[in-house]
Amino acid sequence: MSQRNGSGSGPVEVSQVRAGSAAPGAPGAPGVTVGGAPRAGWAVLAVCCLAQFMVVLDISIVNVALPAMQDDLHMSSGGLQWVINAYTLAFAGLLLFGGRAADLFGRRRVFILGLGLFTLASLVGGLAQNEGQIIAARAVQGLGGAVLAPATLSLLMTSFTEGRERTRAFGAWGATAASGGAFGTVLGGVLTDVADWRWVLFVNVPIGVVLVAAARAVLTESRGQVSRLRDLDVPGTLTVTGGLVLLVYAIVRTETDSWTSATTLGMLAAAVVLLGVFVAIEATSASPLVPLGIFRYPGIAVANLIAAFLGAGMFAVFFFLTLYLQRVHDFSPLRAGLSMLPMPIMIIIASQLVTRIIGRIGPRPIIGAGAALGSGGLFWLSAITVDGTYWGEVFGPAVLMGFGMGCTMVAMVSAATSGVPMRMAGLASGLVNTGRQIGAAVGLAAVTTLATHRTEDRSRAGVPHLEALTSGYSFGLFVAACVLVLGVPAALLLPRRRPAAAAVEVPVPAVPADDATVVVAAVADPGEADGESSELKQGVQVAQAVPAAEG
Repeated sequence: MSQRNGSGSGPVEVSQVRAGSAAPGAPGAPGVTVGGAPRAGWAVLAVCCLAQFMVVLDISIVNVALPAMQDDLHMSSGGLQWVINAYTLAFAGLLLFGGRAADLFGRRRVFILGLGLFTLASLVGGLAQNEGQIIAARAVQGLGGAVLAPATLSLLMTSFTEGRERTRAFGAWGATAASGGAFGTVLGGVLTDVADWRWVLFVNVPIGVVLVAAARAVLTESRGQVSRLRDLDVPGTLTVTGGLVLLVYAIVRTETDSWTSATTLGMLAAAVVLLGVFVAIEATSASPLVPLGIFRYPGIAVANLIAAFLGAGMFAVFFFLTLYLQRVHDFSPLRAGLSMLPMPIMIIIASQLVTRIIGRIGPRPIIGAGAALGSGGLFWLSAITVDGTYWGEVFGPAVLMGFGMGCTMVAMVSAATSGVPMRMAGLASGLVNTGRQIGAAVGLAAVTTLATHRTEDRSRAGVPHLEALTSGYSFGLFVAACVLVLGVPAALLLPRRRPAAAAVEVPVPAVPADDATVVVAAVADPGEADGESSELKQGVQVAQAVPAAEG
């Protein structure tokens, strides 16, 4: 039913949901807070955060093991880069597909499917005997991660009503997502030093098995919007994935073909055409992978742009700093991993701080400050030298970068998902993850190519090998810092924080029923143009159990 408040300020949607149903806001719905008492939400949060941590961890845990992997499998330098790029490309190219699949087929089902695929690919990768096998396994891992990662965030969006509880949940999710990359270098160093490089992949197997069991016990299935595979936007998925793969491959190929060569220009042109076709398909498809209307929700487009800048900066740090510490300063994998520990510690501290202040000041100033601090740390780190020390040239920048990236990550997720209706939760989370991973894949390919050219130029000029390597790493970090600093002006494009609408008291008559009926009132969004005015976009304003009428 629907009632209009006396002020005439807008419709107030009132929906009745039977107690015990699984609708959002009803008792029994997983993770929903009714009257301030959390239900199963924190168990859902633990499963989602651990799964996201595992996915992000696997992007960086391999970095520390790269030198040992290269020696054992006799890999080329190009093949070594593809161990990273195969994962990030599959991840970035299929995240939108994974996010949409979660909305359409059910989030629990898609979560478990992605988790199983990720775990199996980790086992196969750990058993790899040559360059081709490890790269193929990493690509399948990326596919599993692309299905799994957006499901984790959309499960949180649908398990916590918008407001303080969801902000706290996003803070925990953001901390695990941001710190997973940095902790990966530590864990990778421990496993490579103590056991073998293969254990950086094997470690996912027991974690994945436990998570599958926990997901089956804790998560409840959301009703999918479709039940047929043909309802997915396969043409859109193929064109966007193909365009991204061609784009990154063209950049990587510049190690052998110049930027102005016919091969490079042809692949770049083909990538642009494929991505243009993707946009055209989305504009005309009956079931688009990315309904273009989602970009009218404030913050999504800008937050995804910032996510791309952040991804480029973060992945450059993990890649170059690991190689610099091991190749130039002869650190063991364990010592190199431990040397990065200040970053995840500061990320966690920053994430907790942001969750306490974002409700008062909004994400815009936090993202601007975080991007400024993170890029400042990167510029500082780009001054590394052959004779420099860890405490003099690495520790300070690591602390500054960790704090800045932790601030940016949490606020960015909040800006990208605020106000998005539940039916698009998976898509919104897929978009923000896609932005970061596209930035990582394209950014890492570009800065690695530029760094390699710088090293080769210095070597041809007669510069000693270690000095040439350091010059290349330094240049790559400098370029990454230039990309990340773009997040500062981009943050100014985010909408200003508007005060949340006040709760409207609605007189509700007694409702005849056999049991209690939950009455939920929410201020409808007058700007909603798709007819779904009952979407609980601003969170539950009134949640009240109405006792059954007597007589």
